[in-house]
Amino acid sequence: MVLEFEKPILDLEQKIDEMRKMADSLDISDEINRLESKVNELRRNVFDNLTPWQIVQLARHPNRPYTLDYIYLMTENFVELHGDRNFKDDKAVVGGFATLGDQTVMVIGQQKGRDTKSNLYRNFGMMNPEGYRKALRLMKLAEKFDKPVITLLDTPGAYPGIEAEERGQAEAIARNLIEMSRLKVPMIVVIIGEGASGGALGIGIGDRILMLKYCWYSVISPESCSSILWRSWDFKEQAAEALKLTANDLLKLGIIDRIVDEPSGGAHRNHQEAASILKKALLEEIELVSKIKKDKLLDNRIKKFEKMGFWKE
Repeated sequence: MVLEFEKPILDLEQKIDEMRKMADSLDISDEINRLESKVNELRRNVFDNLTPWQIVQLARHPNRPYTLDYIYLMTENFVELHGDRNFKDDKAVVGGFATLGDQTVMVIGQQKGRDTKSNLYRNFGMMNPEGYRKALRLMKLAEKFDKPVITLLDTPGAYPGIEAEERGQAEAIARNLIEMSRLKVPMIVVIIGEGASGGALGIGIGDRILMLKYCWYSVISPESCSSILWRSWDFKEQAAEALKLTANDLLKLGIIDRIVDEPSGGAHRNHQEAASILKKALLEEIELVSKIKKDKLLDNRIKKFEKMGFWKE
């Protein structure tokens, strides 16, 4: 899949590839170098000036690395754990212990599929109540063994089906907010794709909130916002602008603590590089948070979320 604003870059890259095939019989190295410089400059210009809606499109790119991609590229000895011990195993969320650097961590994150079959299996990354209860069970397990928790957010929202409501979707999310606010271990949250509404926040309480450069995080999607305000999806670009959902906006507002860079052209261009950048950031953040005493850690976590937002009386 190629996004509209990526096409000029792709056209130049294809031209360079064609010229390289002819390089054995023709001396065109100078022309290739010139085009490579041109494509690098074009990529910088495009990605330095993305609109909020274009960033939303990048966050949804089907080739972006998902939770399991990051887990297998960043960690070793991953042992996936299943089920909420009450209803069933929710395939929209994965989690388990893994080795990150030289320490054991609990990694939990929403998981999407790559095609129709796998998306149906993963419910498009939309968690049911049993998914949030599964995530909480794993967090409690990490607390029992005094291990840091890393959550990776990438969801279009919590599953809104009737069955989910019958099983207590809102209660499950609310319960997680309470319990995550008082877990006595370091909690690192990373938005790696889409961070939509309570579906993301249900595993999104932490001591440090990180966000990859080309992701979005908001109470509502631009399309839904447009539908409410203008009774049409046609104004999704304006909605994306108004929602202040990009990493730069959220850093200024104090919602996130750090922007994690992505490979040139976005994480979908180089999964390994994206994982290496994120791994380095996570190790730094865990080291930072692990130095804080547990009583102070909980106090800081509560205060962090209390001071978000502003209002006028």
